[in-house]
Amino acid sequence: MPKQQIKTSSAAGPAGAYSQGIRAGDFVFVAGQGPRNPATGLMGETIEEQTAQVLENIKAILEAGGATMADVVKSTVHLSDVALFDRYNKVYATYFPDPKPVRTTVGSQLMGILVEIDVIAYVGDK
Repeated sequence: MPKQQIKTSSAAGPAGAYSQGIRAGDFVFVAGQGPRNPATGLMGETIEEQTAQVLENIKAILEAGGATMADVVKSTVHLSDVALFDRYNKVYATYFPDPKPVRTTVGSQLMGILVEIDVIAYVGDK
């Protein structure tokens, strides 16, 4: 099966030369998402607000690709400051049912945002 581009106006559009998501066979890959609200173009100020918006953007892209948050098997999280981990983690945990996806969380230099997250979902059993 050839890869299929996933595109939705329910999530912030790409800020560069990449796709919001790609479906390749039984997998859905979602590009790193920032905290921009697709309806308003605005971003929250706190790590809690930004984490929630990032995950809402991811949720919309997954749904456009035929997946859900429950299908996510791997996430990679970039935080502008690892001291924000506990606050981000409280919000993050509410978006994923058990078993939670495996995750890597790192401190990164981000351009004007506090958090960026990308995910991989497996939809083969559907």
